[in-house]
Amino acid sequence: MRAYDIIKKKRDGGELSDGEIRAFVEGYVRGEVADHQASAFCMAVWFRGMSDAETTALTLAIRDSGERLDCSGIDGIRVDKHSTGGVGDKTSLVVAPIVASLGVKVAKMSGRGLGHTGGTVDKLEAIPGFCTMLDKQTFERIVSEVGIAIVGQSAELAPADKKLYALRDVTATVDSMPLIASSIMGKKLAADDDCIVLDVKTGSGAFMKSVDESRELARLMVEIGKRAGKKMLALITDMDRPLGRTIGNTVEVVEAIETLQGKGPEDLTALCVALATNMLYLSGKGSMDECERLVRESIASGEALRVLARMVEAQGGDADVIAHPERLARAPFARTVVAPRSGYITRVNTEDYGTAALLLGAGRKAMEDTIDPTAGIVLAVKTGDYVRAGEPIATLYASDESLFDAAERTLLAATEIEDTAPQARPLIFERVE
Repeated sequence: MRAYDIIKKKRDGGELSDGEIRAFVEGYVRGEVADHQASAFCMAVWFRGMSDAETTALTLAIRDSGERLDCSGIDGIRVDKHSTGGVGDKTSLVVAPIVASLGVKVAKMSGRGLGHTGGTVDKLEAIPGFCTMLDKQTFERIVSEVGIAIVGQSAELAPADKKLYALRDVTATVDSMPLIASSIMGKKLAADDDCIVLDVKTGSGAFMKSVDESRELARLMVEIGKRAGKKMLALITDMDRPLGRTIGNTVEVVEAIETLQGKGPEDLTALCVALATNMLYLSGKGSMDECERLVRESIASGEALRVLARMVEAQGGDADVIAHPERLARAPFARTVVAPRSGYITRVNTEDYGTAALLLGAGRKAMEDTIDPTAGIVLAVKTGDYVRAGEPIATLYASDESLFDAAERTLLAATEIEDTAPQARPLIFERVE
């Protein structure tokens, strides 16, 4: 079965068989299919698309291209939550401990941030001593004893995705629905969870800018997961504004702790409650109303916060910072950004807010870049708020004062202030099952 024939068939609009797709992916991982052929394949998919059956076959081939996590030694239902990426999205640090505190196992593999989006692993590594690379035995032991462990994705997990994404990034084929869905779900399915809740972002800070695009991506990923035998559902949630009031790593850890203390911002708290409720529901813990009650009780009693502290301690981190987040390292320099005029914050370009944090050192332009965990942004106002000229919009934090000017310009250019209040935008648009 020649790669040439597979590429030609897709180029001409044909539907590839499971065997053809698997042969192509396996050949590419082994080095028998050249980069230029894989690039041509991605471009053919970009133009011609894929059926649900083809996309599922591509997903499973990516899943099977390397190491697969075997969690059969962990007793109980295992559930995961995956976000398609955004700005200020620290929900995993809140949701996972809540769910684990209620008897559902969370054996989670997370990624690092790249570009304007943050990564859960980077946030956790802002906690002194926290180890995100565990061997399989230690990982399973912590999940069994604590109910939760969060680690980074190993290089051996779904290597086909890493190779294909590198090509897509330089061949203008990143924004292909089948390629996006198979990339996300290939890694998720390799992690061997029973239930998966997807948080599909939409808006200026998301990869999918429109609700229609987000809905189609959610539908496709749910369908792939179900075909693979998993319990699936997705929420389409707003990323036309940053989530919560912090963007960065240490600042987001602090906000996550505050949310588990019952003192988090309204939008972050509401989304975390919704995600945790759906994770419990999918795991069979009761009706939606019953699961929401359990979630709120876990926060109110402090049990979810205690589970986070136990996870941090089990993974080598300083658990004292969970009770005393003020002990976390802070950036040595700060600058307040003020409103240039009075009016309502009618819209922000959330992606550019993420870029401003990156310019301060909180993110990466390339995966090998080093980040500054103390760098970031704390917002004083958000979309819909009224601000007077000269009042604070945000505070910037950095370890190098020379980084402030570019970040401030980017933030101000991304902030629209007008005389009329904007129309309210929902936090959760819909639920896809």
